[in-house]
Amino acid sequence: MLKRFRAIGPGALTAAAFIGPGTVTTATVAGASYGYALAWTLVFATIAAIILQEMAARLGVVARLGLGEAIMQRFAEAPVLKWISGALIIAALFIGNAAYEGGNIAGAVLGMEAALPDMAPRSVLAAIIAFAAGAILLFGGYRIIEKVLIAAVLIMTLAFATALFIIGPDWGALIKGALIPYIPFAAFPLVLGLIGTTIVPYNLFLHAAAARKRWNGAEHLGEARFDARLSIGVGGVVSILVLSTAAASLFGSRIVIESAGDMARQLEPAFGAGATWLIALGLFAAGLSSSITAPLATGFAAAELFGFESDPKALKFRLVAGAVLLVGAVVAVTGRRPVEIILFAQIANGLLLPIIAAFLLYAANNKKLLSENANGLLANAAGIMVTLIAAMLGLRGILRALGVM
Repeated sequence: MLKRFRAIGPGALTAAAFIGPGTVTTATVAGASYGYALAWTLVFATIAAIILQEMAARLGVVARLGLGEAIMQRFAEAPVLKWISGALIIAALFIGNAAYEGGNIAGAVLGMEAALPDMAPRSVLAAIIAFAAGAILLFGGYRIIEKVLIAAVLIMTLAFATALFIIGPDWGALIKGALIPYIPFAAFPLVLGLIGTTIVPYNLFLHAAAARKRWNGAEHLGEARFDARLSIGVGGVVSILVLSTAAASLFGSRIVIESAGDMARQLEPAFGAGATWLIALGLFAAGLSSSITAPLATGFAAAELFGFESDPKALKFRLVAGAVLLVGAVVAVTGRRPVEIILFAQIANGLLLPIIAAFLLYAANNKKLLSENANGLLANAAGIMVTLIAAMLGLRGILRALGVM
């Protein structure tokens, strides 16, 4: 059993990626607005993420391919379509991750500000976070990056779990909310938001590439599956802890909450500085970890799509990852949100998510790549359901970006 726990790594990178400021904020707003009623959404989203991420890990471990490489192989006999597909995917990933990287850095800053108000100007804190993320990315190497992100997931888990126990949830309501699907009036956008922040297109590239680096061959598939299920499951638990903390402390208070930073500041009068510090620490870890994984995933995808070395220490990899981080740092330091870029990113990611999910499902059924480890009937049924949900999320993102909903 201990040997299996030593295998934890690629799944933890994925968990660190989706437990970012967006997930923490959405879960906070859901708990503050609807109590425990939407906890089931995070249970469902976590299971759906495990289904897709396990397929991505299987592709990396058994076929020894990243998702980008699998896409390039699929269109090898149609060069024009191959390069058009690669360019569109990397453009969507690069622009999307660069636009949202500013939010990741800003989320880590909110955590610092919640714990230490007036510590330094926001722009200075954003620059410090960006520098720290850049140092880890550019000089750490894959295994060090992996260890940093595993530590971040553990910090988030302990911080949010301890805060919840200090506050004291209604366990009966939490269990009911986690097991019984119910969508309160006007909560549908939040339901889709909770699912959409858990199932993320770039995580599929990240997981396949990381699994290929960690394991070599089908004999390690059991370890890869254990890592994916445990790590992503823990990530889902963290999201539920955030929602439950907000539900226990803020539901019914009529206090307007827009982020976990707001929640952290509201906790101190009733529950003491300790609770505030714990939420702030969790938010800081969420922002910093996502600030690392978004550029990392873009680097892996670009390397696989365009055929350069898939290594965080390689020059071209560093240039791609560094460019994503740099754009995010500029957005965070200046405090500006380039609306046109973000709108394009939302549309691009809305289109990308169902396309990538569908292609992953296709690749997971390819017996030439996976032989006896290709999808079975149950895996296909689950994969099709998740892909359809991804399409719904993608459509919602596009409509929202266009101002339709």
